[in-house]
Amino acid sequence: MELSGKVAIVTGAGRGLGRAYAEALARNGANVVVNDVDESAEEVAASIGGAAVVAPVGPAETADRLVAAAVEKFGRLDVLVTNAGILRDRVLWKMSDDDFDAVINVHLRGTFTCARAAAVRMREQGTGGSLVLIASPAGQRGNFGQTNYAAAKAGIAAMARTWALELARADISVNAVVPVAATEMTKTIPVFAPVIEESERTGQPLPAWVRRDEGLGTAEDAAGLIVYLASDAAKGITGQAIGIGGDKLALWTHPAEKQALYCDGGWSAEQIAERWSELEPETYGIPAPVAP
Repeated sequence: MELSGKVAIVTGAGRGLGRAYAEALARNGANVVVNDVDESAEEVAASIGGAAVVAPVGPAETADRLVAAAVEKFGRLDVLVTNAGILRDRVLWKMSDDDFDAVINVHLRGTFTCARAAAVRMREQGTGGSLVLIASPAGQRGNFGQTNYAAAKAGIAAMARTWALELARADISVNAVVPVAATEMTKTIPVFAPVIEESERTGQPLPAWVRRDEGLGTAEDAAGLIVYLASDAAKGITGQAIGIGGDKLALWTHPAEKQALYCDGGWSAEQIAERWSELEPETYGIPAPVAP
């Protein structure tokens, strides 16, 4: 997928999924600004011939630095991938204000400030562009112990739909990507831990039931979708939430009214109770993986 001449920013690209995204974009010809909070950003940038910005996302100043680096070093900006994130998992009654605020600041505010700065630059250029916002199954379904993370990732998917509307006339596509990959986080899931460790120890691929049924693969498995969305081949694809992982590519539905009942004159509590059984409640939570 040819990306020569395109310039991309990838936040949180010093390791894991973000690094895989940055390396894949560079392999396909893009110039990449690599962001992370430590020297890992400089290491990755050096390895792919890119530029590094070492700073935490969230503050508007970081977003401005990222866009400025792209323009000063490579002349323009075409693609933004907002991947940076942290975890502060706690159940609701144990989650502190700091736990909540830290995750919201990096994921939600970081996505907002970086996307805003990128959109301003892309609109000035007048040649379109692509915003790729990294979401999560937790934001689509909810997940135990992840109030902050799920809320932020759900907000990111909602922002993708909103910005797709707002930026359509500027030919800027906006999509949410929902990746699932073997990272330090997924290694903590008991059913996955032994198979991931075995794969890393032996160098063998993850088993088929993991790659296909659970849609879980390597970080590199998720990078092809990022390259595609950055390319001209994906023009016209916008406002979508797209899942990727292992051997699986999926298109997520948007929230929509599933069923509707009507009552002339409006609904009393008693009337709702009488007819509630006519509705089919939705499921919630990420389904627990089951090994064969």
